[in-house]
Amino acid sequence: MAILKAGKHIELKPEGLKWICDPEIFEDETTDKSKPLDEIVGQERAMKAIKMGVEIKSPGYNIFITGLSGTGKFTTVRKVLKTISPSCPTLNDYAYVNNFTDHDRPLLLTFPAGLAAKFSKDLSNSIKYLRENIPQLLENEPFITRRQKILNEFQSKQRKLMTDFEKKLKKDKLTLGQVKVDEIARPEILAIIDDEPVMIQQIDEYVKSKKITEKEAEKLTEKYSAYLDELKIVFKTGYKLSQEYQEKVLKLEQSAVNDLITVTFDELRKDYKSGEVSNYLADVINHIFDSLEIFKGNKPAKVSENDHSDFFKVYEVNIVLDNKSTKECPVIIETTPTYSNLFGTIEKYTDGSGGWYADFSRIRSGSVLRANGGYLVINAMDAFSEPGVWKSLKRVLLYGKLEIQDFGNALQFLPSVLKPEPIAVNTKIIMIGNNKIYSMLFGYEDDFNKIFKIKAEFDYEMKKSENAIRQYSNVIRNLVEKEDLIKFDKTAIARLVELGARYAGEKNKLTTRFAYIADLAREASFIAKDDGEKSVSAYHVNEADKSAKERYGLYETKSLEMIHEDVIMIDTEGSRVGQINGLAVYANGFFAFGKPTRITASVSLGNGNIINVERESGLSGNSHNKGMLIITGYFREKFGQKIPLSFNASIVFEQGYGNIDGDSASVAEICALISSLSGVPIKQSIAVTGSLNQKGDVQPIGGVNEKIEGFFEICKARKLNKNQGVIIPVQNVKDLMLKDDVVEAVRKKEFHIYPVITVDEAIEVLTGKNAGKLTQSGHYQLNTIYGQVEKKLKEMKNIIKPPAPGRKRKITKKK
Repeated sequence: MAILKAGKHIELKPEGLKWICDPEIFEDETTDKSKPLDEIVGQERAMKAIKMGVEIKSPGYNIFITGLSGTGKFTTVRKVLKTISPSCPTLNDYAYVNNFTDHDRPLLLTFPAGLAAKFSKDLSNSIKYLRENIPQLLENEPFITRRQKILNEFQSKQRKLMTDFEKKLKKDKLTLGQVKVDEIARPEILAIIDDEPVMIQQIDEYVKSKKITEKEAEKLTEKYSAYLDELKIVFKTGYKLSQEYQEKVLKLEQSAVNDLITVTFDELRKDYKSGEVSNYLADVINHIFDSLEIFKGNKPAKVSENDHSDFFKVYEVNIVLDNKSTKECPVIIETTPTYSNLFGTIEKYTDGSGGWYADFSRIRSGSVLRANGGYLVINAMDAFSEPGVWKSLKRVLLYGKLEIQDFGNALQFLPSVLKPEPIAVNTKIIMIGNNKIYSMLFGYEDDFNKIFKIKAEFDYEMKKSENAIRQYSNVIRNLVEKEDLIKFDKTAIARLVELGARYAGEKNKLTTRFAYIADLAREASFIAKDDGEKSVSAYHVNEADKSAKERYGLYETKSLEMIHEDVIMIDTEGSRVGQINGLAVYANGFFAFGKPTRITASVSLGNGNIINVERESGLSGNSHNKGMLIITGYFREKFGQKIPLSFNASIVFEQGYGNIDGDSASVAEICALISSLSGVPIKQSIAVTGSLNQKGDVQPIGGVNEKIEGFFEICKARKLNKNQGVIIPVQNVKDLMLKDDVVEAVRKKEFHIYPVITVDEAIEVLTGKNAGKLTQSGHYQLNTIYGQVEKKLKEMKNIIKPPAPGRKRKITKKK
């Protein structure tokens, strides 16, 4: 029985295949005739979110910016912060100073912006003044006379103490002398024998020589032992006298310099009245009174002679943040967010003997502190790739306190050297990442929603309008002026706008990934300059686009070569049962290209299973698996209502050796299966793309331009025969921005593009036969494709389960 022919299907006209930007909409002939406008393009939603995050000062309103690369997030953030002009709190200077009570815990001093350096200079001048004047004061009258009087009193008491002790010794034929032990002299009680001092250990020799008797020797030894204890008491008393003398001299010195020190620091106290600074100055004064030796040019008593340290370093001021020259809210873009760069560090120094040390002067600040009161912009991926950064950043944002630590100490690799006083910070963090990072943090980091309450999502496209086109031209003008490129004429700008629509994947939208448009403009300028032209035209933009595709197009070239050489088998003419040309997109970075793929279907007796060969071989992704299950559902509803599906089928992407995902081949797969069951051949001159639902509706897909152009290039290479074309979902018509040679081929009717709404339309275009409609009996007409499918299904059912012999069909008459 002959199958009914299908009616003529609607084809797209050339006008619907591409949007052309009219260069005449631009008033100026070239970019140098107009003034560039610095504006943010196509990011109204993100702008609103950033504005809210910037202006709300409450804790936690930090901003996480997401969006595709190339949308200008970093550049836009800086512009946004300048455009919004947020109110800025009073900025401060921060400095660390020595803690005279606990050197391991440096003290923090906070000053209004610009005063830290002045305080440091004033304190340094005060110390310098005291260093010059204290020695003069302590070397002149009346201090010398008073000190001499105290010295005389001390010496008198010391002589009397020793004289009284020596008188006691002399009565018992003993005296006080000194002996050397390893070059060190120490006091010793000696015996007097024949008017000569003799060590008590040598007295036995004098007994043997009979210069003294044993009884006299024993008496001397007993007296020696008794006087040893008294000698200790004498020296203790002498030591106390010495301490009293030193204390009296120190008090005298302190009294002598008291007025000098007080007057010197009174000026500082008047100028710096904050509590923490006043307390620190009081500590400095006390330390100066206790350290007058170093002001006299001597080393401290507890320091060895080999120590050449700067003993006045304890009075230095380590300014970790000086906002003297900061006139606006600080905006820091940290391109290298390591732990040290963000949070600061404590530098160590070695003593040359393997020991490492640090003090308050080695504390260094990072970007978090430099941006205090303002904004810190960091890349999320860079921050998470650096050890310890996220953990410390989260702690700073939760508690508003910055503790500067050495990197090793922060990660507990090394023992803590110093613990500086924490700094209260109010830094607004603007973190730039992508949706994947944001989703992971939101889902797995408990405190993330507390510290990043604002999400600003940068759009990758914007609606096409006259204003949007004008903004596009402004972007190009800004680029030309900023980078000193050759001027662009209006045809070049129009062509760049067209490519913006192409990159957006829809003729009614423009991409906001301006990084790619800017790259194209730079390369077009280079080509024009290389050609000796004075301005860039549409020709140079087209050449730049071709050059970019050529750089990334090696895999496409190799694929096309294998198709032309029949290594990869693709038919572009003739017909074949159960075989169809599907279309796939392959991406290489930003560049993508389409390539046809042969899809075949085979059927056999069975129980209604459709085997996905890719899935069975482990090459199928989840979306593709879902598409195959949808095909099964479609078949059950379409043909399984009254006839059991007594077949098994297998569908395969021929010569596919890599992973396959996506459902854009669903329409091609269902058509191949219907062809295999009906026995109606499919035209190999037509390729198909489109996904499918269980009701048979064709759904839109991505990469429609690349897919059409990929099949067109093969057909063109084999010579167009006026029968070739592509079936696409009708929803994708608005996405078409095809190359000029495709549009020209359609205009000459050498190539055809068919938009379809249902599978029925697609199968009719592919076969030229009527798909068929349900009759009142619930079956399809026999002389249609679907009728032939039902006929095949009935035959298979009868083979699997033939009717019982002699059994007649019961006929019910209508009344």
